[in-house]
Amino acid sequence: MSSPTTEAPKPETRPKLPEGWRWVRLGEISEVIAGQSPPSATYRKAPEGLPFFQGKADFGERHPVATVWCTSPKKTAEAGDILISVRAPVGPTNIADQRCCIGRGLAAIRVGGLADRDFILWAIRRFEAEIAKRGSGSTFDSLPVDELRNFPIPLPPLETQRRIAAILTEQMGAVEKARKAAEEGLEAARKLPEACLRSAFPTVPITVNTAPAPKGWRWTLLTDFARLESGHTPSRRREEWWGGDIPWISLSDIRALDGKTAIQTREYTNPEGIANSSARVLPAGTVVLSRTASVGFVTVMGRPMATSQDFVNWVCGPELEPWYLAYALMASREYIRSLGSGAVHQTVYVPVVQRFRLLHPDLEMQRRIIATLNDQLAHTKHLVCGLEAQLEAIRALPAAILRRAFSGEL
Repeated sequence: MSSPTTEAPKPETRPKLPEGWRWVRLGEISEVIAGQSPPSATYRKAPEGLPFFQGKADFGERHPVATVWCTSPKKTAEAGDILISVRAPVGPTNIADQRCCIGRGLAAIRVGGLADRDFILWAIRRFEAEIAKRGSGSTFDSLPVDELRNFPIPLPPLETQRRIAAILTEQMGAVEKARKAAEEGLEAARKLPEACLRSAFPTVPITVNTAPAPKGWRWTLLTDFARLESGHTPSRRREEWWGGDIPWISLSDIRALDGKTAIQTREYTNPEGIANSSARVLPAGTVVLSRTASVGFVTVMGRPMATSQDFVNWVCGPELEPWYLAYALMASREYIRSLGSGAVHQTVYVPVVQRFRLLHPDLEMQRRIIATLNDQLAHTKHLVCGLEAQLEAIRALPAAILRRAFSGEL
């Protein structure tokens, strides 16, 4: 379970506690055991000795998960102890579900009879950010065990602790279920655009091979009805060729522009930069496909622009709607990526692009497909935005619930 990060009050600014509560130091109500890593020769990759946990990386949703065992532990935790990460990241917690060896990245908190273990666990999670601030170190943060022992905890009577802990466990469990459901819903919604694109075409609409066309559709060599253009980069050594008013699409732009109309870019060139390079200013409506590194991303120019050599560009003729081509390329993204080659970065070379054949209907049908996809993709975008907002709200709930709990409102 994720841990909220809200801050504990400093001693001089502690708020007044509810009636019957008091501030105590963690070491007053628990034994705090600093971990110590045993010699590496005692480590085992198969179960032999005790499970060995070294830090946050070993934590599961509630209990740590063993991948290493130790035959000669130096420091141990018992089942039920709170385990807290004391080396970067400082503050995350888990609960030991069996006797285990703990390394120096962890401390074990063994709660005594004056406090409820689960209440103290929630208190530590309530003030995790403040605990983390007490960590220090030149290379990475580390929390001295004395800082942990002296950390202040607001403590109500034991029966109140148990009641609050039970409520928190129930409420946090419900929040966790809601979070997982929201994440699953968001993941499914993010896949909808691909499904919409696939459903708009009878088959993958780009190929370099010959194939029979469905009734009412044709395969046509793309260069037969769209002019293929490449891009270029004006010399970086000539500062005067940069910073003009001609947008220049580069790989740093394309992920954000994918599936959108390009209006602004991160860098601009000027007429002199264009004149002294192989770059060309292409008209609005030009369809742009990334062919190196980030292969398969697509945008359509919303104004005259140039591109780097990492792109191939099509200026569509009268028989081809630019957004029909853009959607066809997006629907063929995985196929286009499969055409790439290269040891380090995959690249779809221009001779391969020159062989692209496009599956297309007549212009009227192209426009109907564009209109349908525009509506579907706008709806899915709205759905994704709504689910993202819902998930953000759910993720904020644990911190809000803990603030209420430790203000005496539960």
